[in-house]
Amino acid sequence: MSQFPDYYAILGITQSATQDDVRTAYKKESLRTHPDRLVNASPAQKKLATERFQAVADAYYMLSDATRRREYDSLRASKTSSERSTDSKSSYNFFSQFFGGSSAGTPAEANQQPDAEGVFTDVFEELLRPEVERRFPLWGYFGAACGGGIGFIIANVPGAMLGAFAGNRLGSIRDAKGKSVASVFNELGGSQKAEILRALAMKVLGSAL
Repeated sequence: MSQFPDYYAILGITQSATQDDVRTAYKKESLRTHPDRLVNASPAQKKLATERFQAVADAYYMLSDATRRREYDSLRASKTSSERSTDSKSSYNFFSQFFGGSSAGTPAEANQQPDAEGVFTDVFEELLRPEVERRFPLWGYFGAACGGGIGFIIANVPGAMLGAFAGNRLGSIRDAKGKSVASVFNELGGSQKAEILRALAMKVLGSAL
């Protein structure tokens, strides 16, 4: 018998958590599990991280909407503790079973898990909004300075060089093309993404992990 995904446990919250609690927990767990942080990981490690990141996105998708959350809670109440699981595969099986039929969910939801990167985009923009809304006139220089400072804290001189490059790239593309932060982030290289995610983890979690 397939296990039932315990989305509360996946996000590290209780069933009495408020919607703000759900969002806060998602910010932390998405940063903790984001596969782009693993620059030197093996394909197997990257696959496991991607699956975990997807399960966290599934949990947030399910619990952040009041209607979906009520339906989920009703199903969860019928399961014993031994039937609940935090394993990533249980989340995949849940979506396949409960959203796979034509009578379950909307056509957009049918047999389809939420796009994990798409779910992450929203909170990623929110996490960087305080810096973005300062409206410094030269984003490229500002990004380089911030990236270099963060990089130096994390990895001394090599980190400063990499952080400055990533920050400058992020800011320069915004200056030239007016793109969103998330769009620019997706165009960066793997090591640059990892530096930015580590910096955000330092800010939100108090640790780069």
